[in-house]
Amino acid sequence: MSCGLGAIILVLMLVKLDTESVSVESDRLREDLTRMEATEADLNAKITAVLQANTITSEKFDARAAELLRLKTLVDQERQNLAASGRVAHALEQVITAIEAPLDPDVIKTVPTSSENYIVGLRVEGTRIGVLVDSSASMTDELLIDVIRRKNMGSAAKQVGPKWVRTRRVVNWFLARVPQRSEIRVVAFSDKARPLGNVVRGDDATGLGRVLADLDAVVPSGPTNLAAGLAALVAFQPTDIYVITDGLPTAGNSVYRSLNPFSNCSALWGGATSISGACRVRLLRHTIGNTGLGTARVNVVLLPIEGDPQASHEFWKWTSETGGILISPAGSWP
Repeated sequence: MSCGLGAIILVLMLVKLDTESVSVESDRLREDLTRMEATEADLNAKITAVLQANTITSEKFDARAAELLRLKTLVDQERQNLAASGRVAHALEQVITAIEAPLDPDVIKTVPTSSENYIVGLRVEGTRIGVLVDSSASMTDELLIDVIRRKNMGSAAKQVGPKWVRTRRVVNWFLARVPQRSEIRVVAFSDKARPLGNVVRGDDATGLGRVLADLDAVVPSGPTNLAAGLAALVAFQPTDIYVITDGLPTAGNSVYRSLNPFSNCSALWGGATSISGACRVRLLRHTIGNTGLGTARVNVVLLPIEGDPQASHEFWKWTSETGGILISPAGSWP
């Protein structure tokens, strides 16, 4: 009896122990389930984010692919345009090559230099062109001390004076650009006027060459008698006049002695060895007023000289009144 009771008590104790174990295990499983559910939610969020990122990347890829296609189309069009332009250029090149251009467009050759070959605003034009070249003593140099020193030298030394060499280049520049159908008369002047060559056309290379040959023989000396130079052009009646000089005139005709404006300018008729600036201004104005050249347009190329500050203003007034221009070119021209 007592043995059976002990067995029953043992069974009850084991059942109670198993119930407690099951309760603990159940709690542990619930905790694992909760943790797994949280992990699953986190994974689902990450999967959703990845899917969204892939969608955005795919859209960008499609947009870039479309832009590349558009650019490729533009490149293909430009290639076609370039090919067409190349064909047109080749055709033009063949046409230009077939044109026979003159080997030397200038009748008179000019020596090429590194300086500019033109002056803005200065053009050689007109149906009858007169060129006056100042060949007075001051046309050899820019500084008065050099002019005075060269006066005492021989003719060869005067002809190689730097300003006179430049003056000959200026005349050469003008002759090279005379319109072919225009006529030109070139006159050198100092105390007297000296025609150079004959009246020639712009397409007469021989005649223009003779003008230059005569110019090469000129020795710069004496005073500046602009009136004598202008008088030498009266018979030619130029439509356009180009004066190459370095300052106001210093000499006039003997009849000036009786003219009231020149009563104090005895240098004009040899009564003094120097002439004042005021007398030179009056002399230029009187000369301009008595040219006898009608409506000719006057242009002046004013080369540099020391001590003649009023020259540019007076020559500017003269050229502007006739519709011409005054230029004082840089030392590198022409």
